[in-house]
Amino acid sequence: MPKTGSSTSEEQVVAVGEAAALAEQGFEDAYVTEVIRPAAILPEEAARTVLVELADRDVARGGLWTSEPKLWSRYDSPWSADGRGASQLVGTIQVAYGTPTRYEITVYRVTVTRHGTDLGFTVQTLCDEALGFGGIALADCPRAALLAPPKPFRH
Repeated sequence: MPKTGSSTSEEQVVAVGEAAALAEQGFEDAYVTEVIRPAAILPEEAARTVLVELADRDVARGGLWTSEPKLWSRYDSPWSADGRGASQLVGTIQVAYGTPTRYEITVYRVTVTRHGTDLGFTVQTLCDEALGFGGIALADCPRAALLAPPKPFRH
């Protein structure tokens, strides 16, 4: 994706704050939210590649994604030079870095907004687009081990 100039730290902080606010707004308009059970685990090599590709495809630099340590957000068009412009949130992927091992990423919840659904996105296609940067699909990801719940405490 084309990159334009370099950002100052102040601009980056503003962009992150705007992305968080937009993500919250997107959740209010959520059409489909799915908890991934068992959670999908992105292996180390794929995780590194996905993170690099998401950063290269940042919505503020002509791409369609924003990525933060807990949330990846997909938009329908790049942001304009003066801010978000007409770009609308398509969906979000909630992740946890460094779990279950230090260099893996766990995908545990995905939300597709009403606008994203209107564009034809599903939980599966949104995940597959992001995870595809690492050469893996949601259906092919290893899954977290589900442990039996502990026995209830008795006096």
